[in-house]
Amino acid sequence: MNYIVIIVLLMAKKNLKKKAIQLRKEGNSYSEILKKIFVARSTLSLWLRSVDLSKKQKQNLTLKKLEAAQRGGEVKRRKRIEDSKKIIEKAKKEIGKITDREAWLAGIMLYWAEGSKQKETNVSAGIMFSNSDPVMLRFFISWLKKYLKVSDQDMVFEIYIHENFKTKRNDIIKFWSNKLNLPIKKFDRMYFKKNIVKTKRKNIGVKYHGQINIKVKRSTNLNRKISGWIQGFN
Repeated sequence: MNYIVIIVLLMAKKNLKKKAIQLRKEGNSYSEILKKIFVARSTLSLWLRSVDLSKKQKQNLTLKKLEAAQRGGEVKRRKRIEDSKKIIEKAKKEIGKITDREAWLAGIMLYWAEGSKQKETNVSAGIMFSNSDPVMLRFFISWLKKYLKVSDQDMVFEIYIHENFKTKRNDIIKFWSNKLNLPIKKFDRMYFKKNIVKTKRKNIGVKYHGQINIKVKRSTNLNRKISGWIQGFN
């Protein structure tokens, strides 16, 4: 490499350093400077280590970092949502068409997990199912009708909510009436829990709608029948 070329390169590097320092003094972040000056980050750090910034410039840089982090977080959040949608849609297709027997077995398993079973100390217990998931409750209602021939008149619906949500009782009743496709008059039984809602719960505030208990009148023998179905898995 001849002498003239070396001089040109040194001058170019000097000009780049001068421009980098000027950009830094104007309050640009390292990332912003590197988009305009193509050098290694380590080189840029070496050039700028003696550049002193004003308090306002430092505050602006901090703000830029926070905004960049928020943008990055938002991009990641959107990607997670998009990935979740794709996974869910694929999984839904994997289920395919549910057969009559599969739906019957699903209801038995659901009651096994969430329903009130008969015990040796209480062999006359009727059907009772408790949950706060509208989709699960709708499925169980349709399951009772189809596989146990339970009528709407024989189903009793009880709402359990925390005492500090008393003022929202009408809204909660409307919510369940809408979600379960049932008339408001079906939800005439409401009970209040005296314990305080834990702040770590996520279904509080506008998302809180309590829990539904479904009871079936004169269903002792039907509950025994379900018990037999459950025992059939053993």
